[in-house]
Amino acid sequence: MDYLTILQVLDSTVRLATPLLLACLAGLFSERAGIFDIGLEGKMLAAAFFSAAVAYLTGSVWNGLLAGIAASLALSAVHGLASITFRGNQLISGVAINFLAAGMTVLIAQDWFSQGGRTPSLMGGARFEPITLPGAEAMAGVPLIGPLYHDLISGHSILVYVAFLMVPLTWFVLFQTRFGLRLRAVGENPAAVDTAGVSVIGMRFAAVAICGVLCGIAGAYLATGLQAGFVKDMTAGRGYIALAALIFAKWRPWYALSACLLFGLLQAVALRYQNIDLGAFVIPVQVMDALPYILTVVILAGFVGKAIPPRAGGAPYVKER
Repeated sequence: MDYLTILQVLDSTVRLATPLLLACLAGLFSERAGIFDIGLEGKMLAAAFFSAAVAYLTGSVWNGLLAGIAASLALSAVHGLASITFRGNQLISGVAINFLAAGMTVLIAQDWFSQGGRTPSLMGGARFEPITLPGAEAMAGVPLIGPLYHDLISGHSILVYVAFLMVPLTWFVLFQTRFGLRLRAVGENPAAVDTAGVSVIGMRFAAVAICGVLCGIAGAYLATGLQAGFVKDMTAGRGYIALAALIFAKWRPWYALSACLLFGLLQAVALRYQNIDLGAFVIPVQVMDALPYILTVVILAGFVGKAIPPRAGGAPYVKER
């Protein structure tokens, strides 16, 4: 494998890991506050559709991004009301959101565009275009470092850079601010936080809202950055993979980055290398496509018992009188 091929695989890894990373960080905020969110998949799917639809109708990808975030926030509000206000089962609420988004997006897409549940292809200002970083063209000819900067670091859409910048920002917010301390405390011992005069409900709704914003960006990137429009079930299980990455990362931002890059690498390898001939036998394309999902099962089977979630996670808070 030559240097150029490695760069191409790594470039695909970065692009494919971006929605996983955003969704993983979204789940990190929510679950650190004690709200388990199986509905990451549904929020991303709804955001992907509405971002693509609005971007196509208005010709502005920024309008599409705002629409995607708004759609995801609406579903987050539903999840918050069900699991925080009405103290319903958080897992059932998340699954319901996934089913709702899967059916709603196809139905509305067919009604609006009549193209079999998909949106028209996005072009021009309706898509996020790659950004060339300063000095990338000048350094392209420099051995080793030049192609690394020009082909791997430069040339991504703005949402890719936003996703990777969210990792240190998430770490700072959670571990270096009073808000982050309270949010983590709500996920561990909400009664103590309530005793200190901090609203448990308010903190949990704030975490759910942050989760909605990040899922909205992830979905918008799928439809307007990674691809050029919305198609049915385009998230393809990325929300569940993000949850597996979150468990593998033990609810820590930097570990989440590593886990999402690993999943992105497997997806990139599966896309590039299909029907691999090993001489004695050939690995079929179906096996390569299934690699990320196989890893998800392995991680959940091997780490779910070792990774300790927030102690108050999944349990509605009932204030003592």
